[in-house]
Amino acid sequence: MDHQHASAPGPSDGTAAPLDTPLTADLLRGALDLESTGHGLLPHRLPAWARAQNTDGQLAMAQAQPSGVRLVFRTRATVIELDTLRTKMAYVGAPPRPDGVYDLLVDGRLAAQAGVTGGNVRTVDMSTGSVETRPGPVGTVRFGPLPDRPKDVEIWLPYNELTELVALRTDAPVEPVPHGGRRVWLHHGSSVSHGSDAAGPSTTWPALAASLGGVDLVNLGFGGSALLDPFVARAMRDTPADLVSVKIGINLVNHDLMRLRAFTPAVHGFLDTLRDGHPTAPLLVVSSVLCPIHEDTPGPTAPDFSTLGEGRLRFRAAGDPAERAAGKLTLGVIRDELARIVKQRAAEDPNLHYLDGRELYGEADFTELPLPDQLHPDAASHLRIGARFAERAFGANGPFAL
Repeated sequence: MDHQHASAPGPSDGTAAPLDTPLTADLLRGALDLESTGHGLLPHRLPAWARAQNTDGQLAMAQAQPSGVRLVFRTRATVIELDTLRTKMAYVGAPPRPDGVYDLLVDGRLAAQAGVTGGNVRTVDMSTGSVETRPGPVGTVRFGPLPDRPKDVEIWLPYNELTELVALRTDAPVEPVPHGGRRVWLHHGSSVSHGSDAAGPSTTWPALAASLGGVDLVNLGFGGSALLDPFVARAMRDTPADLVSVKIGINLVNHDLMRLRAFTPAVHGFLDTLRDGHPTAPLLVVSSVLCPIHEDTPGPTAPDFSTLGEGRLRFRAAGDPAERAAGKLTLGVIRDELARIVKQRAAEDPNLHYLDGRELYGEADFTELPLPDQLHPDAASHLRIGARFAERAFGANGPFAL
């Protein structure tokens, strides 16, 4: 990867990008809906009808952060400029969130990374739930010089910033890339699937696993919001896909959302809905990666402000292990029940499979690469999780093998 190919906009240097290409759906992958705004197009990862059934601000924000969404086109352009209006998140009392990163892939290989300036800042007070937005200007991300030859270009949008697409400029014509024969993998999960602290949008664990598996990703990983919502299941039901996976566990514990009595039928209902639209597709149920604070202690999860003086925010489990007897969920309880449900259903559904998330990140990994905030894997862990998922799912004996 060559970082010097990424640059901020500057005065004309003879490498201007004079050709405007309209931003249309055939240039985008990974979004289920495109909303026209006063500035341009805002990709959504849930359709409008599903968003209308949601009343939670966290999910509304997460599904509009374009994890896995990328511009894909063929061009011989040597300079590419993309105007966007970002909305960056900030949290009162917490360290500043890192800027979003745009990954440029040329013929499938990461060639450059860049960021964008300006944009809006949405500040959340976790103690009160209040939200304040400060507006800002449109910015430009610029890539160049690039090889002067026909090439397939992908611009992966930041997974952690709302990104309104305003304009695309190049110094050579652009054309859409046909979808071709690659299988489509549809995945749903929590902030770990959304991206948490990955180094860039093409190296979140699902993006890496998709690259290793040679498939096209539709990532419905929603930070804080993998909660077995029926409208998410229906959105997945209606999305064309060859391979389907759902990662269940940590957010249900984080929110202390339901007891075991509600959890079991909710899982069955979610899987039933997926099967309505994908009756024979390989369907993989994945439990949470290791998270020691919640392995045997229920939620809710609470912020631990004791390390803010060191510039770090951590999380702690605020539940009582004794409450498991009353049906409170822990990661251990959820894993046992998911394994039981999949085994029961697989007797009549041979394309249904289960993967224990601790095979992706377990005790030895936590010792070597601990969760920095006790909840989210870091960039190195994303690479490890992605490689292991690819091996277990797309490998010779995996449920997603050709």
